[in-house]
Amino acid sequence: MQPYRHTKIIATLGPASSCITSIDKLIKSGVDVFRLNFSHGDHETHRKNIEMIRHLEPSPLGIFMDLQGPKLRIGTFIDPEVYLKKGQIFYLDCDDSPGNSTRVQFPHPEIYKSLAPDLILRLDDGRVHLRVLEVQGDRIVTQVDVPGSLSHHKGVNIPGVCLPMTALTKKDRHDLKFGLENNLKMVALSFVQRPEDIQELRDIVGDDVKIIAKLEKPQVLDCLDDIMELSDAVMVARGDLGVEMPAEDVPVIQKRIVKKARQVGKPVIIATQMLDSMVSFPSPTRAEASDVATAVYDGVDAVMLSGESAAGKYPAEAVIMMSRIINRVEQDPDYFATLQKDMKAHLQSTSADAVTYAAKQMSETLNAKAIVTFTRTGSTSLRAARVRPGCIILALTPDPTTARMLALVWGVKPRLVGEMKSDFDMRNEAVQAAKVTCRTQPGDIVVLTAGMPNQLKQKGDFLKDRTTNMVRIITV
Repeated sequence: MQPYRHTKIIATLGPASSCITSIDKLIKSGVDVFRLNFSHGDHETHRKNIEMIRHLEPSPLGIFMDLQGPKLRIGTFIDPEVYLKKGQIFYLDCDDSPGNSTRVQFPHPEIYKSLAPDLILRLDDGRVHLRVLEVQGDRIVTQVDVPGSLSHHKGVNIPGVCLPMTALTKKDRHDLKFGLENNLKMVALSFVQRPEDIQELRDIVGDDVKIIAKLEKPQVLDCLDDIMELSDAVMVARGDLGVEMPAEDVPVIQKRIVKKARQVGKPVIIATQMLDSMVSFPSPTRAEASDVATAVYDGVDAVMLSGESAAGKYPAEAVIMMSRIINRVEQDPDYFATLQKDMKAHLQSTSADAVTYAAKQMSETLNAKAIVTFTRTGSTSLRAARVRPGCIILALTPDPTTARMLALVWGVKPRLVGEMKSDFDMRNEAVQAAKVTCRTQPGDIVVLTAGMPNQLKQKGDFLKDRTTNMVRIITV
């Protein structure tokens, strides 16, 4: 096992970190991928952040845009705040006049027909609960189950209902156009309820853009297989999940999603409140450290910082702390033993999976310094990461988009190379990359995998096949 951090770190940029000095500190602290949150900030701010990241990146860094998605919110009140008492009747309606302690606007008439008696509406991240009594045309009659204060434009969650809404709003389409124009090739889709939501985005962006499905609605569990198949990666968005379902169910669902993603070889991200206390304090709680460690032990590809790096007082310190926790877990001898347990049972009867698993076994038997994957699309490197080898995975690719996408993937160190013209070029590039990244010495071993055509039909056809079908042992 090499002294390399396999689990990746994602940092969200925001007011606390949107300057070249802060971004440089985050990169040097260990960020692998940056998240641009399009729920906040304007296009000019996001454009400048993209330019600064690309100017500073010492090696390929991932950037993904996180679309806001539809947000269900109430309207405004006459007073800055109202208090709802337990048991009182409270109305949600389409009237755009300011509300009071008995009613407020809920400007989403398209979902009124989806509401049934006894359904619970959770407002302000679950702080206030309203039980639906009945729907009277353009008015929802509710009773306050959990009392509390409400102020302008608080959010509304409706657990257990598949709402008749698209995941892509007009704002999202505008933001998406901006992102594509600025060469962002990874998009996180919010409010995913059904496979059709992923397909709608895929029809717009095509196959060259990688889609991260944000799993924040409980109903996605009923169609998880289909969503996994259509997505390139998934994110366990625990903030909304925690509002939409009982808190005690979230860890169970998290493990289920992680397990499924690892089985099918799709990168999986754990997000929301991982080191939340570091928004205000220079160190996390023990519970937060354990939360990060648990995700790492489960074998996730990446853990994400949100408010900690976007608006907190200690963005770089949060990255450093997360990196320290990851490194400590990955030094545990039980870590790799647990990750690799039963992985062979999930492999398919294909030459690509057979070659990949053979490369892993070779690397362990020979104590190889690295598994070197030559890839154009990233599929060879993704297969190598799926079996969770103990050594670093060097992903060599001529495609900058592929390199930056692979920055998200467990254990993969992406590196841009030129086009391979021959077997000699490939072997030489593998050795040079291992020397730079792994500090190999003469006599060290690297294991090489690639997808090669069975026949070279014309000049320049080398390594254009997408199927992993070759493994080779190279002595430095």
